[in-house]
Amino acid sequence: MYESMMKVITGYGLVSGFAVIGVTMWLSYWLSAKLTHGRLHGSAIAIFLGLVLSYYGGAVTGGQKGLVDIPLLSGIGLLGGAMLRDFAIVATAFGVNIDELKRAGVSGVVALFFGIGVSFVAGVGVAMAFGYTDAVSLTTIGTGAVTYIVGPVTGAAIGASSEVMALSIAAGLVKAILVMIMTPFVAPLIGLNNPRTAVIFGGLMGTSSGVAGGLAATDPKLVPYGCLTAAFYTALGCLLGPSLLFFVMRAVVA
Repeated sequence: MYESMMKVITGYGLVSGFAVIGVTMWLSYWLSAKLTHGRLHGSAIAIFLGLVLSYYGGAVTGGQKGLVDIPLLSGIGLLGGAMLRDFAIVATAFGVNIDELKRAGVSGVVALFFGIGVSFVAGVGVAMAFGYTDAVSLTTIGTGAVTYIVGPVTGAAIGASSEVMALSIAAGLVKAILVMIMTPFVAPLIGLNNPRTAVIFGGLMGTSSGVAGGLAATDPKLVPYGCLTAAFYTALGCLLGPSLLFFVMRAVVA
């Protein structure tokens, strides 16, 4: 019976992936209602459980493919793959009210440049603290702090080593995880409760996955607005990283 069940699960990976995610979401919302009386959103708990499962998968499988190497959870590799992820991010744009987006106007544009600049400076500062002094490494790690997509794109363009590009990805992932987890707690303090502030928030934070998860845990209606500027943030970072930001770093450390 066990062999038959494993055969079905591995043969219909996407279905089993939906089942695992469904159970995780049900458990998360149940824990939210019973243990926190709704104060901690179920989505935030689901994100935390996902991180725990990711750690467990890496520890059990030796850090190769993580959860995908576990037959029962193999479908998550397809469900959480780049294709469906990008489709979900793009699909959120269809929930945007254009009038609300226009109200953000100049504030959203300023947030994009300010968010990229602050993240880049923070990433460069951490890189210098760990002993990196060359412009290529500093720019790559700095843009990794912008997002984990911009880092390797910039590194490949300016000739960074694979080790430095890996560090840039790690920096971006840490940022995405922090944004996911902390957004529901910070939202009441910064007035993150309407489309305009969501647009600005997405421009400041930039990480699409972090913004999407964090806003979903705060208010699902805000997700399209934050993700829209977060997508522009990534595109703008990919343009500025190998060009303006690299030239600035080369001039500073020359």
